[in-house]
Amino acid sequence: MSLAETMERRAEEFKQRYTAIQEQIGRVIVGHEEIVHGVLTCLFVGGHCLLEGVPGLGKTLLVRTLAQVLDLDFSRIQFTPDLMPADILGTNMVMETVEGKRFFEFQQGPIFTQICLADEINRATPKTQSAMLETMQEGAVTAAGTRYQLKRPFLVMATQNPIEQEGTYPLPEAQLDRFLFKLLVGYSDRDQLAAIVDRTTRHETIEPAQVMDGEEILRWQGLVREVILADHLRDYLVRLVLATHPGGTYALPAANKSIRWGASPRAAQALALTAKVRALLDGRYNVSFEDVRRVYLPALRHRIIVNFEAQAEGIQPDQILLELLEQVPEKDEG
Repeated sequence: MSLAETMERRAEEFKQRYTAIQEQIGRVIVGHEEIVHGVLTCLFVGGHCLLEGVPGLGKTLLVRTLAQVLDLDFSRIQFTPDLMPADILGTNMVMETVEGKRFFEFQQGPIFTQICLADEINRATPKTQSAMLETMQEGAVTAAGTRYQLKRPFLVMATQNPIEQEGTYPLPEAQLDRFLFKLLVGYSDRDQLAAIVDRTTRHETIEPAQVMDGEEILRWQGLVREVILADHLRDYLVRLVLATHPGGTYALPAANKSIRWGASPRAAQALALTAKVRALLDGRYNVSFEDVRRVYLPALRHRIIVNFEAQAEGIQPDQILLELLEQVPEKDEG
């Protein structure tokens, strides 16, 4: 079997396994196909996902369903204003031996898992939110000078309410940047809402089947990184990120007018990795321009900060990014 045939076979197998998870989630979740795609993309890249939407749209149910489909440890943390960092990470407790001697022993918090549902993450104070920084970036927890490595794969799937809602705190920029994708969960349409009512008001309960374990997920994450990103594609996604930097060499008028802070290098990494997943789902072992464009908004919308003038005019990050996407050429004309 030639190398090309081997690559094609592996891409097809990945697509089949991806679809198997998607189908099981679809037994519980009605609609939201693009949101499910985004969550699964984060899973197979090994990145964290932020789901934003008003209460009651099924964000928490989606994450719980994903945990049921995967043979991974799962925990849920309900973020509230009185939640403390130790409630997430764990703390040293005084223990006593049978001889009466006392010693400190670290009691692991709920973050010691593989899929962590951080529910309504922006209802906790910034101090508590910042407790997630090390775990999200390095997959580890440091407590009392001791570093504890978390089991892989490790994913934080967070939900948040729109910032305009009462009782919410904006996430620190450093934490937002650690999310691979930010997905905006909208309302269901007429047919979807009818299906939701039909499924949830009967006696029977739908239980999705378990289809994948952690070892297989890690294997597919390795395959994703093997997908080819050609030099001209890499240059294109780099220029898309540089276009968001106001006052920079590649900045466009929309960025200079409306953006206060542009996207970080993590944005370029996110574009490259998530575009590779899209390529595999299309049966290819190389990234295309369209792959990059399809992951552009969820990878960048939370990584730019609009300035005061744009806020006053009600301009959203997606509007600015779409304008930049239209103006950045596929090939560098300079």
